[in-house]
Amino acid sequence: MAGPKVTTELQQTQRMRLSQQQLRFVRLLELNAREFDEAVEAELEANPALKVDEDEHTPDSDETPYYLRRANNYSHDDNDYDFTAPDESESLYDHLTAQIGQLRLSPQVAEMARYIVGNLDNNGRLQRGLNNILDDLAINTGVEVPYDVAAEALEVVRGLDPAGVGAVDLRDSLLIQLRALPQSRERDDAIAILTDYFDAYINKHSHKIISGLKISPERVSAAGALIRSLNPKPGAAYGGERETAASVIYPDFRVSNDDGELVISVNNRFPELTIEQSYQSAVNDPALRKRDARRDKAFTISGYNNARDFIENVRQRQKTLLAVMTAIVRMQHEYFETGDVYKLKPMMIKDISAITGLDLSVISRATNNKYVETPWGAVRPLREFFSNVKGDEQLGETLTNRQIEAEIEAIIRDEDKRHPLSDAGICEEMQKRGYTLSRRTIAKYRDAKRIPVARLRKEM
Repeated sequence: MAGPKVTTELQQTQRMRLSQQQLRFVRLLELNAREFDEAVEAELEANPALKVDEDEHTPDSDETPYYLRRANNYSHDDNDYDFTAPDESESLYDHLTAQIGQLRLSPQVAEMARYIVGNLDNNGRLQRGLNNILDDLAINTGVEVPYDVAAEALEVVRGLDPAGVGAVDLRDSLLIQLRALPQSRERDDAIAILTDYFDAYINKHSHKIISGLKISPERVSAAGALIRSLNPKPGAAYGGERETAASVIYPDFRVSNDDGELVISVNNRFPELTIEQSYQSAVNDPALRKRDARRDKAFTISGYNNARDFIENVRQRQKTLLAVMTAIVRMQHEYFETGDVYKLKPMMIKDISAITGLDLSVISRATNNKYVETPWGAVRPLREFFSNVKGDEQLGETLTNRQIEAEIEAIIRDEDKRHPLSDAGICEEMQKRGYTLSRRTIAKYRDAKRIPVARLRKEM
């Protein structure tokens, strides 16, 4: 009897893997201005081979590219470099990770839980889905974590103190807090209301809750009081001044109008970086080649190489950000000159890619969570300038997000407050102005501007 047939098959596949240098650059590019400043400060403290260049001024020359000549790698006030004393209050991250360390978890679940905690916002919410977090983890670190492990880690985070962290939105956070309370009729009613009648609760439609759950008005009132006693932002109490400062938008770019010329600068607080002279000299020092100095040489070379690579990554980040911002200003020149949102032109990431020659993913990272201070002082997110929303095709119009928002705000501002317009009514008004948008799209932009529904805008 013949045994099982064993065959060997050779497959050739192509796989692109980023080098460590490229990964470090990608991470720096993703950081906003405040995060980048903190990353540079941390690198200066960690690597003695890296230091601030005391003589940072370099005269402009015709050979220097425009975006480098215009880059201001210093603060808006041009103050001397200053290290801010660290905040001694416990951050939300520290508070949650300390609890994770006390639980009996597998190393993989514990590490993933810490990574999820690092993705929470200042209010303790998880604004991104697990799949997106796992993709970032795989791209940035090369570590692939199974989804079921990530899901288990998320449940661990959602069980930490304060109750409500790890939620994806307000309702989720309130439900987590309610389920952590002792069982009672008020708690059960509150859970039922938020689970099945959240919109009715938010819009104060008590009659829908009463008829739907078949409970008395008194029980609805008691459940509502319990819901109002919960904390809508459970993570906001941690971090002290650091959390407060983080909530202030720190623009990544500044665009100023200098006698009709738009000047762009990257808003970093740090001057030029350089390698400590002793490390520069020691790398080529013959004395380090001796056997007893082998360990010292390895430490010195490692510090030197890390400092050199970090400086190159910072320079490349500066170059990339300036190229992207310059392309945006080039396309939206009239808007940055006038401040008129109706001067905004339709623009997509691929348009900036065509101008700069940069990959779409690079532009996406360079613009995500980044802000620009305009010549008139307003601070706008870069993603606001991108749009693919279509207007009336017969008119040949393509609208930007800001134009749509401006039109909706104008309609609501001029409405009869005794009879405010519903989303369908706003939709009709937009159609009269030549803009064809669905009621759902109107609702999306109204919600984005935090404008309440018609019933809540009504004035007696």
